Amino acid sequence: TQSTWGFSRRASPEEPEESSQKRRQLLKLKKQDFTVQELKHFVDNNEDGRILIAVNGKIFDVTNNGYDFYGPGGPYALLAGRDASRALATFSLNSSEFKDDDDDLSDISSDQMAGLKEWELQFVEKYEYVGKLLKRGEVKVARCSDVDITDDSDMAVIDATVSARKSVQRES
Repeated sequence: TQSTWGFSRRASPEEPEESSQKRRQLLKLKKQDFTVQELKHFVDNNEDGRILIAVNGKIFDVTNNGYDFYGPGGPYALLAGRDASRALATFSLNSSEFKDDDDDLSDISSDQMAGLKEWELQFVEKYEYVGKLLKRGEVKVARCSDVDITDDSDMAVIDATVSARKSVQRES
């Protein structure tokens, strides 16, 4: 499988062949928000093997559809349990691109931000949205099943964009 950055997934001889199709599928994670520190626990070495990634302030569960890419040995395993926004915006997997704290992305260019928005749309289309990446001082919001109590108008815009894309694809 070829990826955007030109990496391909190859199992080493000592690594068991464990594709996402062979792995057991995990149930949907209850909608919830996480801090950067809490997100670090979701790198496949937690108790259920769940992998979460934050992109542009939104957290996605990539476990069921992206394990081969983001799980151990995958070309993007470095993104697991992290805010991957800067790495995706700059197309760099250099460890210096990751912050251990909030990253406001104020120093990235408008072209990089546009690229990050495209990545965000791809994640929305392919992976399960879990919640919001909380910044320092933000408080977790109570969730009622899969519906946010707060107005998440940004996700509504993304959902509309994804729906429009799917409609265009069906017509083609």
